[in-house]
Amino acid sequence: MLQATYERLMRAAAHKRANYWLALISFIESSIFPIPPDTMLIPMVLADRRNAWRAAGICTIASVLGGMLGYAIGALLYEAVGLPLLEFYGYAEKFAAFTGQYNEWGAWIVFGAGITPFPYKVITIASGVAHLDLAVFIIASVLARGLRFYLVAALCWKFGPAVQNTIEKNLGLWTTAAFLLLVGGFVLIKFLA
Repeated sequence: MLQATYERLMRAAAHKRANYWLALISFIESSIFPIPPDTMLIPMVLADRRNAWRAAGICTIASVLGGMLGYAIGALLYEAVGLPLLEFYGYAEKFAAFTGQYNEWGAWIVFGAGITPFPYKVITIASGVAHLDLAVFIIASVLARGLRFYLVAALCWKFGPAVQNTIEKNLGLWTTAAFLLLVGGFVLIKFLA
């Protein structure tokens, strides 16, 4: 089943509408969707290495725009739902202290989450909740997401066939590692919150 999914992604990556799908996946991954855009970016670059820089640009722009949606979700729903719950349970002061620290280190937090496999959507929503300066959020997001996606595209462009062979030979291992990183990110959030 995993191999069939991989082969389907490789075919979809060569499709004439692949860039639109890449943009959609990149956008929704930054706020609600659990699967990172790399799952589409890598096969797209491997299918047509001439498209590497365009695909990385699409990922970056759509991901930052999706991150702004995540920020809005955090900013708008926190006031309506989150704050009354915190006040009810007596955690409003603790959360205020947390947001102060978050705003102090927010640019680095956004940047770190943007370049790593850590679930970026968690940081976009948290940035909205903490009311991190929007300009700082956008700049850190553009730099981090751009660095990440252009690096992935560059590696696939440079080492295309070798990367493809490694992925195909070790597909189960790569999938397991990605899943563990995703779960590990959520566990880390639980212990830090």
